Amino acid sequence: MNITPEQIGEFLKLNPEFFASHPDLLTEISVPHPYSGQAISLGERQVLALRDKSRSLELKLREFIQFAEENDAIGDKLHALALGLMRARSLEAVFQSLSLSLSESFAIPHGIVRVWADNAPELAEFAAVSADVKVLMTGLTQPRCGPDVPDEIRAWFEPLGASQKSFALAPLREDNLNGLLVLSSEDPKRFYPEMGTLYLSWLAELSGAAISRFLPGNG
Repeated sequence: MNITPEQIGEFLKLNPEFFASHPDLLTEISVPHPYSGQAISLGERQVLALRDKSRSLELKLREFIQFAEENDAIGDKLHALALGLMRARSLEAVFQSLSLSLSESFAIPHGIVRVWADNAPELAEFAAVSADVKVLMTGLTQPRCGPDVPDEIRAWFEPLGASQKSFALAPLREDNLNGLLVLSSEDPKRFYPEMGTLYLSWLAELSGAAISRFLPGNG
């Protein structure tokens, strides 16, 4: 009767004491070296496998540490942005603080805010937008990133619009306003469709809440 490799593997799984009872086999059985192809003992092969696994775990740990450090840095920047928005004493100051944080703290080349609300003040951020843009904003359940935006939104960036290669659209929603926060970059990889949007959502929520404080109907 032929014994299959699967049966051998299953036997060893069910009998973990096998090699403890037959220690000589660890040195007598030869297997190919995973890199050179030379014959080595089963014990040596196991040591190599453990070393490879250790390296893999070390790389993953480094990645986790890097992600944690990056997230901490973003969290610090959002905290500073929130403080700046809270300290603003006018709508103009809110928009100035937001623009400064985006460019200096987050190194985002370009950012545009468009808000529509009742009794809106005469500021550039409250310039009229089309019904299509309002429908687009209504359909956004979370920020959307990628290379394509309607021509109307691209035109908000005036002469720079044609050179923008990636965008992030984040909806602004409060009881007394609706709007869009639009970020853009000449780098096509800056805002890509698969990127995470949690921090963009928080950024939009902070911005919307700060703007809402100075509009009629708040509270």
